[in-house]
Amino acid sequence: MFSGVLKKMYTEIDNEVKYYLDFKDHIINFNQCLEKKISLKLIGFQCLSCHEEIEIFRQGFCKKCFFKSPLAGEWIMKPELSKAHLDIEDRNLDFERKIQLQPHIVYFAISSHIKVGVTRKSQLITRWIDQGADRALALFEFPNRFLAGNCEVILKKNFSDKTNWRKMLSSESDQSINFKEAEKFVDNNIEDNIKAYLLQPKIYKEINFPVTKYPEKVNSLNLRKEKLYSGKLKGIKGQYLIFEDSTVFNIRSNEGLRVEINIE
Repeated sequence: MFSGVLKKMYTEIDNEVKYYLDFKDHIINFNQCLEKKISLKLIGFQCLSCHEEIEIFRQGFCKKCFFKSPLAGEWIMKPELSKAHLDIEDRNLDFERKIQLQPHIVYFAISSHIKVGVTRKSQLITRWIDQGADRALALFEFPNRFLAGNCEVILKKNFSDKTNWRKMLSSESDQSINFKEAEKFVDNNIEDNIKAYLLQPKIYKEINFPVTKYPEKVNSLNLRKEKLYSGKLKGIKGQYLIFEDSTVFNIRSNEGLRVEINIE
């Protein structure tokens, strides 16, 4: 029996992705739990910022911290709103400088379809794993988050910036989908001042996830409502646990929940 506060699984990449859940006193290697029965039980909440045992509002934060913590600033989800390059503070300028004023990558990824995204260069592979991307292509490198965000805004006019998580969890991506049309669009429609940031060469990556069986019809587990769930683990993809009965559980969207995990 393990107990702790859910936080995003950290990963390593080898022939396939390796997933670990850090419970402070224990680390669970979920790859070693494949084909085993896992029980999840909700026992409480703990904010990832103030650490108070209070109900989670969003993204692992209580309501107070969600509206105050720099980790939940609007620029996190909308990079084009970054202002640290202008020395303008949103919530904590020192923190915002540290994150925003470092190299950022604009990329295309394929999980269910082609999507465009932005991430810090240092987090590139981790970001692709978290999104469940079977294939990904890094196109641009910018010196800060603001410039990368504005490039993404242009590309979002023709490409989605969302992952269809149901399709992503239903199977491996369609191999007929590739990056040729996306690259052609960039070549023909992006202005030269932005093309100056094109990576040479581009970075391409294929990612293998530890999944032995994809769900026939995805059913998302709401642990706040159900309180207790048990099932045989058949795979891990993105930040989801995939179970034999087609139930899936998103660790990332349940950050801040205190749980007990039993592995048989």
